[in-house]
Amino acid sequence: MRRNLFRVLILGLSITPLHAQFGRLGRVLDKAKDTVVSFSEMHISDEDERALGEAISQNIRDLYGVQQDEAETRYVTLVGRLVAEKSTRPNLDYQFIILDSDSTNAFAAPGGFVHITRGALALMENEAQLAGVLAHEIVHIAERHTIQAIQKMRGIELADGQTTLTGNSQVFSLVVEKATQAVLQGFGRTEELESDAAGVRLAVQSGYSPTGLVEFLDALQARYTQREQRAGLFASHPEMRERLERLSSQIETRQIGRSASVVLPERFAANISYPSVPFTGTGHVVEGAMGMAEGEAKPEGDTRDEKADEKKTEQGGGRLARLRNPLGSGERQQRAEVTGSAAARGVETELGWEEAGNPTQVVVKVTREELEQFREEGGLV
Repeated sequence: MRRNLFRVLILGLSITPLHAQFGRLGRVLDKAKDTVVSFSEMHISDEDERALGEAISQNIRDLYGVQQDEAETRYVTLVGRLVAEKSTRPNLDYQFIILDSDSTNAFAAPGGFVHITRGALALMENEAQLAGVLAHEIVHIAERHTIQAIQKMRGIELADGQTTLTGNSQVFSLVVEKATQAVLQGFGRTEELESDAAGVRLAVQSGYSPTGLVEFLDALQARYTQREQRAGLFASHPEMRERLERLSSQIETRQIGRSASVVLPERFAANISYPSVPFTGTGHVVEGAMGMAEGEAKPEGDTRDEKADEKKTEQGGGRLARLRNPLGSGERQQRAEVTGSAAARGVETELGWEEAGNPTQVVVKVTREELEQFREEGGLV
């Protein structure tokens, strides 16, 4: 029997013999157990990382839709490219995507895909804030936080001889599904603090004021104060207060950015025109779309029967799926609305349900000359 016929093993299904669960297929998988190598031991190349990021980005775009505005996408791309040049991986083909959503969030997918919602841009007041948020997401990508985390995933094994992530479509599809869920759910405390600290340094090295990210997080905290008091907004991220205190201390004690003070509110206002949608606190945040803005428990007044939901989950039905997030820490309940080809065309955010718009990515090409002109016009180093 060919050794490479079936390579993927779902370890979570091995509580009972596989042949008892899947018949002939199970017997093949049972026999393959002796030939597998650990997924964590496989080297994930830059090409595999890019393919994974493209697939995850497609799922995110299917969920939210994409703001079809080339001029605003170009502006965000110019700011992002300036910051990315100072990262540890400046040669990645970074793509910046504006998600068509009034919710406030940002997501980083492997290989260079940075997503930011229209609502997050509407909450900003200047270019330094945009640079700070993009820098935070770029650090997640440059330091391969997602790649490091998915290699620790349980439930995936490779057959002997598989050398690339994309070499087996079954394995790749499973990794994309789990990684999409994890990216939307958000990173753990260590990765978030690292991206905060390194993101500020990237923004400053690009010539922006170091206070950009701090100001945005302050605005985000103010927007969700009532929700945070009820249920703890950043439940598994570091508490917002801790993040702000650490960032402020870093800027002050290390004297970061003493010579960098570029803020550029006028240029930001000339390029970004999204109105901020007032937060009423009546929407329900999906605990599978947290990203930079962590989700929370359901709001007060939501009288859904949680035990009934849990029972449906145990039986394999309902909308909740139980899994451990490899990018975060600990197990939580997550809505499985964005998993592989079954991605829903819309998302339930803190502002209520949003139907997804056009998922087509707006691709802009920025030349070296354009980037240098943009840098010079802004007075950036």
